Amino acid sequence: MPELEGQVAVVTGASRGIGRAVALALAAAGAAVAVNYLAHSEAAAEVVESIHAAGGTAAAYQADVSDPEQVQAFIAAVEGRFGKIDILVNNAGHAESGLLQVIPIASWRRMMAVHLDGAFYCTRLCLPGMIRRRYGRIVNISSIWGITGAANEVAYSAAKAGLVGFTRALALEVAPSGITVNAVAPGVIDTDMNRGYSSQEIEDLRGLIPAGRFGTAEEIAAVVRFLCSPQASYITGQVLSPNGGLVTT
Repeated sequence: MPELEGQVAVVTGASRGIGRAVALALAAAGAAVAVNYLAHSEAAAEVVESIHAAGGTAAAYQADVSDPEQVQAFIAAVEGRFGKIDILVNNAGHAESGLLQVIPIASWRRMMAVHLDGAFYCTRLCLPGMIRRRYGRIVNISSIWGITGAANEVAYSAAKAGLVGFTRALALEVAPSGITVNAVAPGVIDTDMNRGYSSQEIEDLRGLIPAGRFGTAEEIAAVVRFLCSPQASYITGQVLSPNGGLVTT
C-alpha cells in the first residue's frame, strides 16, 4: 500500500514548478491532492489530469493565498469534498529582485503577503482538524536564500527566512498533538522562476555549485514526500536544504 494512502494533501502554488512536482509525488504516494493555483488554470487542470491518468485523486482550487477570505473558502471547499486535510505544503511563492532602496513598497508587501501571510492563513485553518485527529504534516517551502541571504533579493530572502522561523516555532507548539512541521530550503532549481537569468548568469551560478548543475523540481518533491511519510514521524522543526553542496550547514 502506498505510504500516504487515505490521506488528503493541500499543495499551494501547485500548477507549475516545485508545487506541481510535489502534487504529483504526493498523489503517487497515495494521497488525494488539492491543487491550489492563482492564475494558471490550464496548468492546474493538467496537473489534475495527470494525477487522474495515473489512477490518483485530485481537484484544482483557485485562490490567492494572500487573501484570508479566499483561503477560508478554499480550505472549506477542500474539507467539504474530502472530509479532512492531513498534509499541508505551503509552496505558493512570488519572486521579484531589486536593490532594497528601489523596491516599491507594494512589491515588499506582496512578497510578505504571499510567502508569510499565505502560510499563516492556510496553516491556521488546517490545524484544528489536525489537532483534533492528533495527526498532521506541514511542510513549508523556503529557499537557500532564506538561510544565507542574497544580494538584490532582500525582500525574497526576508520572506523565506520568515518561513524558517515560522516552521521552527510552530513545530514546538504542535508536536504534542502528533503534528510535524518542517521546511525545505531548495538551492538553485531549474524552474520558471530562475529562467529570467541571462545565459552568462546561469553559467556563473552553475559554476558555484559543487554538484555542477541546478536541481530539479522532482528532487525537491522527493524530499517533501519523505517529510510527509510515516518514516519522518520523528523529524520536526527542521530545515532540509537540497542545494548540490552550494551551502553546507
